[in-house]
Amino acid sequence: MEIGAYSFGDTQRNIDGSLRSTGESIQNLFAAIKHADEAGLDYFGVGEHHTTSMPASSPGTLIAAAAATTDRIKLGSAASIISTDDPVRVFQQFATADAISGGGRIEITAGRGSSVETFPLFGYDLGEYDELYAEKLDLLMAINNADTQNVTWSGTKRPAIADLAVVPRPLGGKLPVWVATGGNASSSARAGQMGLPVSYGIIGGEPHRFAPLAELYRRAGAQAGHSEDSLKVSVAALGLVAPTKKEALERFYPGWYNLNVEMGELRGWPAPDKRAYDAQAEAPGAYYVGSPDEVAERIVHLHGYMGHMRHFLQMDIGGLPQEHLLESITLLATEVKPRVQRLLAQK
Repeated sequence: MEIGAYSFGDTQRNIDGSLRSTGESIQNLFAAIKHADEAGLDYFGVGEHHTTSMPASSPGTLIAAAAATTDRIKLGSAASIISTDDPVRVFQQFATADAISGGGRIEITAGRGSSVETFPLFGYDLGEYDELYAEKLDLLMAINNADTQNVTWSGTKRPAIADLAVVPRPLGGKLPVWVATGGNASSSARAGQMGLPVSYGIIGGEPHRFAPLAELYRRAGAQAGHSEDSLKVSVAALGLVAPTKKEALERFYPGWYNLNVEMGELRGWPAPDKRAYDAQAEAPGAYYVGSPDEVAERIVHLHGYMGHMRHFLQMDIGGLPQEHLLESITLLATEVKPRVQRLLAQK
């Protein structure tokens, strides 16, 4: 199984709780990606967000920069909000990163967006949420699957393309394209029907309850004639690794609290309750917060339900100190990853 991390960027906080520079956030994220490669993580994803506390608004730019300064780690978006972006530009940015990387390390994860700030920011109608995603995904795949550099495509939400070059092309011919979903059954079925790998964002509840969605995905893929090898599942979750469970809980909680206060103000959520945090940080909750042994055991436990081939964690939320993020990345790569491989080999 591949073990990795993802981030939307995490703006640090001053002692008084005020946010520091978003530019510093991007610098910290870039440093974390380089550290992840050096530590031995398999994957790092950059998710698209457009808020002051999570300013990683241009995954393709960060991934291209990281591609030039890393050697082996796979890099992808987690996710790119293609509903409100132009798939031509998304493809070009990631194909450029692929060329910089030497080929074979760059992926696109196409998402609809759990945060909807991109719709007013880029002038789209939120009422067309599903239609935009379906059509933009179709265009992205038409570009990726083209036998030549020239593409012909037409739709209703974007001007048609008539035998025009979309360059550069990926060194290996195509880029891996994943479908991101937070648990929508139709998204699972669509990914299976298209034969695309699916990435589940599980940030609450009990992760094993996603197993029927993974089963639906694989069933839809098999019915559409896709090979079992092409039907891959990954899981993105919240978590933090520290030498002890106590340290992990204490380090992750302030950021969790800050993030939930912010989201509560935006979405009308109730005030964060530490009892909810404690419940989610214990099995079978959705937060992978703990020592290397515990986190590894819980990843393997979920694998028994999901059969997933990649598990990656968002660790830097709500102003997590950079030193705690870097230590968690190190532990994830050097202690959690080998434990997971050993436990899976024993099953």
